[in-house]
Amino acid sequence: MLITQVQEHNSISLLAEVSRTITNEDDINKVLRLVLFIMSENMNMLRGMITILNRDSGEIVINESFGLTEKEKERGRYQIGEGVIGHVVKTGKAVIVPSIIDEPLFLDRTRSRSKTKKENLCFICIPIKAGTEIIGTLSADRQLEPAAVVERTTKTNAKGESIDMLQYYVDQLSIIASMISQAVRLKQIAHEENSKTPHETKITGKSSSPQRRKAEEQEDETISSTERPANIIGNTKPMIALYKMIDKIANTNATTLVLGESGVGKELVASAIHFKSRRADKPFIKFNCAALPESIVESELFGHEKGAFTGALATRHGRFELAHNGTIFLDEVGELSLSVQAKLLRIIQEKELERVGGSKTIKVDVRIIAATNRNLEELIQNGLFREDLYYRLNIFPITVPPLRERKTDILLLADYFVEKYNAANHKGIRRISTTSIDMLMRYHWPGNVRELQNCMERAVILSEDNVIHGYHLPPTLQTAESSGTPYTGSLLQKLDAIEKEMIMEALKRTKGNMSRAAVQLGLSDRIMGLRVKKFDIDYRKFR
Repeated sequence: MLITQVQEHNSISLLAEVSRTITNEDDINKVLRLVLFIMSENMNMLRGMITILNRDSGEIVINESFGLTEKEKERGRYQIGEGVIGHVVKTGKAVIVPSIIDEPLFLDRTRSRSKTKKENLCFICIPIKAGTEIIGTLSADRQLEPAAVVERTTKTNAKGESIDMLQYYVDQLSIIASMISQAVRLKQIAHEENSKTPHETKITGKSSSPQRRKAEEQEDETISSTERPANIIGNTKPMIALYKMIDKIANTNATTLVLGESGVGKELVASAIHFKSRRADKPFIKFNCAALPESIVESELFGHEKGAFTGALATRHGRFELAHNGTIFLDEVGELSLSVQAKLLRIIQEKELERVGGSKTIKVDVRIIAATNRNLEELIQNGLFREDLYYRLNIFPITVPPLRERKTDILLLADYFVEKYNAANHKGIRRISTTSIDMLMRYHWPGNVRELQNCMERAVILSEDNVIHGYHLPPTLQTAESSGTPYTGSLLQKLDAIEKEMIMEALKRTKGNMSRAAVQLGLSDRIMGLRVKKFDIDYRKFR
């Protein structure tokens, strides 16, 4: 098995894809997971692991993995010098195990290979370095052809020198290990800090290592775990600024106005403010001011006395009473009538209300968080919103950025929604195709996160091969004009593009096996061959 030009081209593509991932993704965990996934797709990797060394305890643990269960991952713990991974950390040199069955140093502590044919299972482990310091390892399992183990297949370089086929894989992994070293360093620091007791942290403080201090400072420049709300996803600069704002106002009683387009997640922001506040163990009452007719809104918000109107068979507590000592979230506050606005102003100013049909004054201690996607200043000019109420609500305005201004969060959110709807619909979606990712990234998302959520739910339900393809996405995303890339081709050209994508995805799944791909697509071998020739697809590059 010679290293072909196709393989060399694939190697360049692999490294380019890894580089794009590291450059474009802010979440360190996501970076490392995606790198392993890219390796599995491009290197026929059965399993992959990134381990980190805890310099305080001397223990090496699996931080991210591909092809391992959580239980198997948890078992993967080593001391320096122990097993292949411990040996690589100790010596700082790569280790190639052509067949793990013949290597006594290979411990298989994860027990993930117990049901695997071990005869031709190769294991490659590469040190990850920060400068001259070993901080972890990158390793991969690969099933070799029998001849590759026995003959140790070679190629010849420009100088006529013999190059070991396994060394070819080592070179690829070594480059990737150096590319991810900074991300692994940050994970190492986080792991070491998390494993300390509060007492130890207080005594030792920050490391005197310049590299470690630099990494910690980079983390501080983003956001601390205490500032980040648990219910909101996003790592872009606009979101980090939002998190810091939420953290600043959460422990105050200031009335807050959450602004932003429809679907950006204003309710999540209100929830984050409440549950980070001193009122977190008190009620959090939500009310959509546009969801009910005006005649019912007043009764819902302020309650009513028995007999106040036809159908009022009993006294009812309003939402403000239910929120006593807690927080009320008034969504779409711009839809309130002027009469209800006057009563809302009284509650803000006097902390008291009267039920509909009643004369008794009721004191309430409620923090108000309001939200709107409308321009309240414009409504004031048109006489539809009270100016005095606006200034009372606008004490602390927060604007939630639209999804198009936080593009790098799109894949993070898409992955989250895929996992969510996988569980809800008992599906097993493993990945989103490249074509789908391009469509998601190009689209302008007028409906923001809510639209993305609906889009991914639809795609999960439609998928039949555990992959989300471009044709599973809604027609709005497939309309080229909506993504800023006008499509001028015919219907036949559009269908050809979909057909080519399906064939390439099938070849990816079958690792370039034309016959198996044809079976999956319901085609004969002859038709498959004609289609591959028509679209100029090189099936060998998927091997």
